[in-house]
Amino acid sequence: MTGSTGPQQLPLVLPHEEALGVDDYLVSTSNQAAFNLISNWPQWPSPIVTLQGPIGSGKTHLVNAWQELSGAQIVGGDELEFLDITALAESGPIAVEDLHSGFDEASLFHLFNAVRLADGNMLMTTREWPNTFELKTKDLESRFRAATPVQVQEPDDMLLRMVLTKHFADRQVTVDSSVIDYLVIRIERSLDAARNVVNLLDRHALATGKKISRVMASKIMENMDE
Repeated sequence: MTGSTGPQQLPLVLPHEEALGVDDYLVSTSNQAAFNLISNWPQWPSPIVTLQGPIGSGKTHLVNAWQELSGAQIVGGDELEFLDITALAESGPIAVEDLHSGFDEASLFHLFNAVRLADGNMLMTTREWPNTFELKTKDLESRFRAATPVQVQEPDDMLLRMVLTKHFADRQVTVDSSVIDYLVIRIERSLDAARNVVNLLDRHALATGKKISRVMASKIMENMDE
């Protein structure tokens, strides 16, 4: 007689909210200059800063860290044409994210001028340097040149190792250092990739009831590559 088995019980995965404050920001040589500039606010070289970096390099975390320090309002570059620019500039520090995704030139030009008139500060983020933008407003080029540029590079091995370790620790999951070493040299060079692989490993470990190992990490990486 064959015994019946009930349906497999899926693990309860509690939502994990990533901490994005100043104290949660992990620093290595790849982001040291950008972190120093952001954390030195309001002692900036100029009222307006351009933060450039590739996707997954941690620009959004830096923006959130600066918001914690300054109380800045965060808007997308593609939102500017729908906003009251003067009121925005007078409300306090402003962060404008993702200029590479597009923006209304007249609105951004107005915002540059309004921020300076209000003795305010503005942080802009972009994947590409502004000198690569095909601008129709020539005066906007000079405004970009007057801003302080700072770059955050793609994560190096040290930063990826720290980020992976922190994500596992945040989930109260202990893994062997060999697992971290294995992942560091194989995942995409981005903080998003580090977060995603930890999430996948945590879910798989809960579903199978097994401890996260190098073998499990290898299987997860194979599935991610398919």
